[in-house]
Amino acid sequence: MSFIMYLILFCFVLGLVAVASNPSPYFAALGLVVVAGMGCGVLVGHGGPFLSLILFLIYLGGMLVVFAYSAALAAEPYPEAWGSWPVVVHMAVYMAGVVLAFVVFGGAWYESSWVSVDELGEFSMLRGDVGGVALMYSSGGWMLIIGGWVLLLTLFVVLELTRGLSRGALRAV
Repeated sequence: MSFIMYLILFCFVLGLVAVASNPSPYFAALGLVVVAGMGCGVLVGHGGPFLSLILFLIYLGGMLVVFAYSAALAAEPYPEAWGSWPVVVHMAVYMAGVVLAFVVFGGAWYESSWVSVDELGEFSMLRGDVGGVALMYSSGGWMLIIGGWVLLLTLFVVLELTRGLSRGALRAV
């Protein structure tokens, strides 16, 4: 299990480096999807499969909208890919920074802290994520509704900002 978590975290950092080093929005959106998948893999490894699934589905829906806007606004006929030299140099510099940070701060990193939520309670009747989901819907129901309205408002704000001088689909007739 520890090897799988190390592999997921390595792919997570690699995806972050790919997002940070690439100037093209096409490949950056793909890197963000990889990072979201690996982050949800970390959540699954620590005992939160339901929360991980919900976050991944919501994030992929949001990324679909972001990718559509970034693809519509990008005016590059030939975007730089991950194999071009400036992107490879940026990736190498960022990975060197990650390795340097691991060497400096990696002394307090122990494998014994990698236990899932289900292994902490000896006589637990419920899984760790089920109680959190129930609490989110009982006490945080209003916050979910407010969050949905804020996302809808954000969608209209982004549509208004990106339409420019021309009148798009939201024009007054």
